[in-house]
Amino acid sequence: MFGQGLLSTQGEQHKKQRKMLNPVFSIAHMRNMGMSITIGSYCDSCFTHSVPMFNDIAKKIEIAIKKSLAQGTREVDILHWMSRAALEMIGQSGLGYSFDPLVEGATPHPFCEAAKAFSPTTHKMSLEIQVLLPILVKIGSPKFRRWCVDHFPSKRLRAIRDIIDIWDRTTTEIFEEKKKALKEGDEALAKQIGQAKDIMSILMKANMNASEEDKLPDKEVLGQMATFAFAATDTTSNALSRTLHLLALHPEAQERLRAEVTEARKSHDGDIPYDDLVSLPFMDAVCRETLRLHAPVPKVLRVARKDILLPLSTPIKGIDGREMDSILVPKNTEIFIAILNANRDPLLWGPDSLEWKPERWLAPIPEALHDAHMPGIYSHLLTFLGGGRACIGFKFSQLEMKVVLSTLISQFRFYPPEKEIVWQNSGITNPTLKDFPEIPQLPLMMELVNAKA
Repeated sequence: MFGQGLLSTQGEQHKKQRKMLNPVFSIAHMRNMGMSITIGSYCDSCFTHSVPMFNDIAKKIEIAIKKSLAQGTREVDILHWMSRAALEMIGQSGLGYSFDPLVEGATPHPFCEAAKAFSPTTHKMSLEIQVLLPILVKIGSPKFRRWCVDHFPSKRLRAIRDIIDIWDRTTTEIFEEKKKALKEGDEALAKQIGQAKDIMSILMKANMNASEEDKLPDKEVLGQMATFAFAATDTTSNALSRTLHLLALHPEAQERLRAEVTEARKSHDGDIPYDDLVSLPFMDAVCRETLRLHAPVPKVLRVARKDILLPLSTPIKGIDGREMDSILVPKNTEIFIAILNANRDPLLWGPDSLEWKPERWLAPIPEALHDAHMPGIYSHLLTFLGGGRACIGFKFSQLEMKVVLSTLISQFRFYPPEKEIVWQNSGITNPTLKDFPEIPQLPLMMELVNAKA
């Protein structure tokens, strides 16, 4: 569904793609993308690049919401704005393309509507994805397979077809424009959004200069574009929405975070530089605790590519009564990785593991957690997974969250809505109203911070 990008490739092909992409997601590039800074120790030559991309997007969201609050406290669907912000961030910084002017009443780009519909649509068609598609992709030519999809009696399958068609048309158009600009040289690149400092432009430049052995074919570069747009939109927007919902439910934590952010903004006369933003202790604790307790993706499916012995953290008794410290997993066995269970294990996190307590991150981690050697790449958690298929953009996601939170929390107060919110798992968790479970939304009561001044 995403072409030959990181989500769908395996083995040496996947390793080759990650090798090409890893430098783009380095801390140096994240600094350059999020803030105005001078980079020295992270690259061969020092340069200053001022493209406060994330800050600009966050400020547009701030302006739009402020207009809606001109008459005082009111209900705002924060998921609506976080979804638009997340897509625009990956659009500009990932693809070098603007999908959304981020103003009230703007006509949505077809790509935005397709991205919003993807997770709910695929969640409803598990039969087609798990049974039909694995068979279909092995039959005949692409043209024949497309004919099968067009004529198979399933509205859901045709809906996902239409979503992927929109993604393919949009990413192909962006890709061809970038190829043309790269051929025309620096003057054409300077006219691109962000002056072609986005992830895909850098990847395409690196790919042009790579050896034949390392070079990626065009179809694999295109595959990364759809992968980035999907992986970086719903997960980040829902993590941001969940954080704001939790802060609305915990006003003391909200005020503490606001005080920390406000002080940092005063110290820098506005935008907080990268190093200072990522180092704010309570901001970091709030983000880590939200991503621990409420990982946007609660579980993932993996398939064993060979027979393996799976070691157990504590022995169990088999049906024959013998104690086992490992389990044989045969090749092609499907394995669900329960991310939430690992992140909430009371044996590792203590008896309060099901409670949202940002303060836990301001103290040393429990010894049991340290000794468990959790394989995740982030904070002893499986939120971003681990190993060779760990989320390559987890630093990108953290930066997005902190920039948006620092902007919104300094300007607005958040309160719980009167309606009951239910977070549903449709592959990626989504907030809904109890009385309207089909529609993802998160209405929070909001007011300007200075409204009580």
